[in-house]
Amino acid sequence: MLLRLQDVCTDEEVNALRDIIARTGSFTDGKSTAGLAAREVKANEQLEQGAQSDVVRKTVRAALERHPLFSAFAQPKAITRILVSRYGPGMSYGTHVDEPVMGGRRTDLSFTLFLSAPDSYEGGELVMEDLSGATAIKLDPGDAVIYPTGALHRVEEVTRGERLAVVGWIRSLIRRSDQREILFDLEIASRAVFEREGKSALYDTLAKSRSNLMRMWAED
Repeated sequence: MLLRLQDVCTDEEVNALRDIIARTGSFTDGKSTAGLAAREVKANEQLEQGAQSDVVRKTVRAALERHPLFSAFAQPKAITRILVSRYGPGMSYGTHVDEPVMGGRRTDLSFTLFLSAPDSYEGGELVMEDLSGATAIKLDPGDAVIYPTGALHRVEEVTRGERLAVVGWIRSLIRRSDQREILFDLEIASRAVFEREGKSALYDTLAKSRSNLMRMWAED
């Protein structure tokens, strides 16, 4: 299951992030953070680590944490890594799966936060692959998509312009994706009931069920 999040970053934040990245302007070969097999198909650039990239990470982390659906869907215990990726003409990232452990922490979910306007570049779609086929994703600046780290995916070749995005990985309190989906469904249902009728008996039942399942499934 993947989830698209609208307006994770405001227009002002997107512009500020672009400005920081443009002023820093120091990128390295993206292969440096790829696994053994992924290096064979990865052709992009990543913002060098430093004070400016720390500002980017802090801004993106805060934006995700305040989004009303992020925590409900991801149940984050930790955001293990955040990187800025850049694709120019001729760059792509072939089909791969993200690393299961980063910095000694399990990774359950990945996210891509788009910073470039879709009409400012051609190609560069994030393509998710599963048994039902392929899903191409290309979102507005400030929007993000969260998807299972274990899913096969790729970034199509950019043929014009520049694709700028922030990517990151999440360790969830809930290891299993089916359990996260149940908890997310219960959260959405309880919110709808609360908006319709306030703190009713039905709301209390939904909230109790979700809380007890969290207690059963959450890992310290």
